Amino acid sequence: MAIEIPTDLTPELVPLSWLIGTWEGTGRLGDGEADDGYFFQRMSFTQNGLPFLEYRSETWITDEKGGILRPLTVETGFWSLERPMLEADPGPGMIPGDMVPALRSADDVEKLRIAEGGFKIQANIVHPGAICELYYGVIDGPKIQLATDLVMRGTNAKDYASATRIFGLVNGDLYWRWDVSTGGNELKAHASAALKKQG
Repeated sequence: MAIEIPTDLTPELVPLSWLIGTWEGTGRLGDGEADDGYFFQRMSFTQNGLPFLEYRSETWITDEKGGILRPLTVETGFWSLERPMLEADPGPGMIPGDMVPALRSADDVEKLRIAEGGFKIQANIVHPGAICELYYGVIDGPKIQLATDLVMRGTNAKDYASATRIFGLVNGDLYWRWDVSTGGNELKAHASAALKKQG
């Protein structure tokens, strides 16, 4: 499947451009063993001219045949290349950035490429239940590996210590896996899915 890059895309989002759009499909909770649950997911990545992608995921519990039974959860957040913030960047808060992006060309972005060939990225993801994750990782072509650097939990949040996520584009479909540690144990399979791009 050819990857279309929007003409108005901020240069530093080009490495992430294959994610842009809406993806839907089914997945399994846990290891995907016989007793593990099924879910349907709608995941979207959008851009608005700023140097990040906005991420949103909605999931619903389903039966084995894909019939939706009830809502499962929602996540939202922001994904971007990992780099120092410059005077031209917007923020913090509502402090406006320059009219033109801080990184203005492909050559500017190329300077961020790491020796192994990809780019460092960061993603902050917010969950219901007073949990926020900050991930760092690498995007190398159509493959992403992320690991939490920080998990912030509210006073009454459930135990959640760390996580890793991997994403890959395979024959035009988006495959992902999420492993989680709730503290005092190793990372365990939490969920995985295969999603097709819509539209």
